Amino acid sequence: MALDSVLQLVTTRRSFFDQQVRALEARGVDCTVLEVPQPDDGRGANAFARFYRNVLREATFGEYDLVHANYGLVGPFALAQPTRPVVLSIWGSEVMGYSNRLDRTTRFAARHSDAVIAPSGAVSRELDVPHTVIPFGIDTDLFRPIDRDEAREYLGWDPDQRIVLFPYDSTRAVKNYPLAERVVDRLSVDAELRTVSGLDYEEMPYVMNASDALLVTSERESGPMVVKEALACDLPVVSTDVGFVRDVLAGVSNCSIDRSVNDLSASLDSILKRGLRADGRDVIGDLGIETMGDELLTLYTMIDRLA
Repeated sequence: MALDSVLQLVTTRRSFFDQQVRALEARGVDCTVLEVPQPDDGRGANAFARFYRNVLREATFGEYDLVHANYGLVGPFALAQPTRPVVLSIWGSEVMGYSNRLDRTTRFAARHSDAVIAPSGAVSRELDVPHTVIPFGIDTDLFRPIDRDEAREYLGWDPDQRIVLFPYDSTRAVKNYPLAERVVDRLSVDAELRTVSGLDYEEMPYVMNASDALLVTSERESGPMVVKEALACDLPVVSTDVGFVRDVLAGVSNCSIDRSVNDLSASLDSILKRGLRADGRDVIGDLGIETMGDELLTLYTMIDRLA
């Protein structure tokens, strides 16, 4: 029997999750998405109680082949319905020490799910249950090399200024913007550190192609997806050793992973002086949405046949 319909549970929809849904639907899998409600007063107990009721109603009356919980926090809600197989995708932060309660919840859900997915080797190494590694795909049609001058003209940026992209809101403490400032302050070349927040997702490829390097100074990450997106644009990356960065940057030229402010600054300085792009697009060719969609469908079909 063909696998036709999946109930997708998620706390908050993210771009990579939406790409996952589109990839599955392109392969003939109908996806119904239930998101934890976001009332004006925040996500308290009432919001999760509503989510629980919504999940039970859909699972009871909907004709689904399986339930896919996306993020550890919604894993127990998927398991609360007793009739459909459960696939749990762990995004990363749930098992990276952000919260002991979230860690316990995620590991409980992982032990009781029919299949568990890790998006990277970094997350895989944190798990003590059988699981499959399926990397989050990126839209390599959207994130692609664009002529730097064209990208800068589109954005209205100075065509001559060296620009180092800090791809986050500077107020997010875990992203460590003060370290990024210290790194750029130590450069021997003139460069502007530019932050990005609140832009439409479709504009990010222009931002990356208009920049001279991507600087990631995070204290911890479960990803970050922005590194994959930068490499698809052939944007050089200088990063702290967090998340899956070491795995993704392996074999990519004109990129660097460093620990200290001095080493980060020296690597960035060298990249800016050379003025060359990375060859990331060639190296990450298997990280596209199509590969992710095929691997998810293979896993779904296997679980459905065993049910």
